[in-house]
Amino acid sequence: MPKIEIHDFGPIKAGSLDVSRVTVFVGNQGSGKSTVAKLISTFLWMEKVLVRGDYTKDHLTAENFIAERLSYHRLSGYSKSATKLIYEGMVYRFAYENDKLHIDELNTAHYILPHIMYVPAERGIVASVGNAAKLKNISGALSEFITEYGYAREALSDSVKLPINETSAEYDRTSGTIYICGNDYRVSLADAASGFQSLVPLYLVSQYLCNSVKSVKSSGSMSSDEKRRFEKQLEEIAGDPNLNEEQKRIARSSLGKKYNKAAFVNIVEEPELNLSPNAQKRFLYELLKLNNAVRKNETDAQNKVIITTHSPYLMNFLSISIHGKALSEKINSFGKTELLKELSAIVPLGALTANDDVSIYQLDETKGHISKLPSPHGIPSDDNFLNNMLGQGNDEFDALLEIEEKLEC
Repeated sequence: MPKIEIHDFGPIKAGSLDVSRVTVFVGNQGSGKSTVAKLISTFLWMEKVLVRGDYTKDHLTAENFIAERLSYHRLSGYSKSATKLIYEGMVYRFAYENDKLHIDELNTAHYILPHIMYVPAERGIVASVGNAAKLKNISGALSEFITEYGYAREALSDSVKLPINETSAEYDRTSGTIYICGNDYRVSLADAASGFQSLVPLYLVSQYLCNSVKSVKSSGSMSSDEKRRFEKQLEEIAGDPNLNEEQKRIARSSLGKKYNKAAFVNIVEEPELNLSPNAQKRFLYELLKLNNAVRKNETDAQNKVIITTHSPYLMNFLSISIHGKALSEKINSFGKTELLKELSAIVPLGALTANDDVSIYQLDETKGHISKLPSPHGIPSDDNFLNNMLGQGNDEFDALLEIEEKLEC
């Protein structure tokens, strides 16, 4: 699995981690959760474009890394003189240190081309914006998400059931409007509650990209003719004197979407935004179901969901999914498959996730460190920043009661 090591970058002093099929970052504001997620997104993309042939190693210089790749996520100002970044992917190893970027090819051939989607916390504005061109000074990640949201809307052929209340989303092509439909109402997304505005674009884009990956996987790898056409089209783009470098990059990216992206990496900042605890639970299970959607066997385990969160509810429901996976295996081993129906009433079977596929990291803004949370008995530890904050609230309430008792003495 991919690995990343970070030293003196933004708020992070030192830390290293594995990028698992489900990777979660928790911690206080400013601890670096999104910073790590954005770095992972950056290196995943760099590896992809090298494998696909969009760029050569000579194109990905240290200057390009800072000015373009980190700038895409608004991270260009996070680099320091002592910054050291090491990312080891499936095919390439990247090392940035002393203002130099070294790229080495690894001795591995197993690589599945991923579609990488970074979903920023600012996604709530998408409900009121038709396209990214209407906004100025937004990050590249938000601009790309808005673009993918447009594709996802246009791909809707029917209403989509939403994991919030008993509602669905419908797209009116005439007006270009997404509507939220309940039992006795129909309201545009722009006029809906903030929870819908946060969830619906993310949910539709996640479904759309996951479905596109499943469609590619079912069609198999590129044929020899497809590969020749692909290489020829890349050469034509590279040699077109009427296109500047940015236009060539966009053309290559558009061309690449026609070919085998057979995995989906969904990187989501704070999926709990503006959602009730019950909606958080249902949405997390949907994200896990999408993450499991195309996994046929161990060699297909390339889908990933990476989450930053402030929600203890998400942590709790993730633990339930993990415990449910272990329980489902016991049920099958005992041959009591009738119990699976009872289990599915608690957590959807498609969302069950093995503990070995999950890594949870806690970031400390005071020390700038990253630490992996243990999983005693195969369940993520309750001893984490989010649960400890809940415990602190209980302790403070007890302290108030003690003061009140002193009044009666």
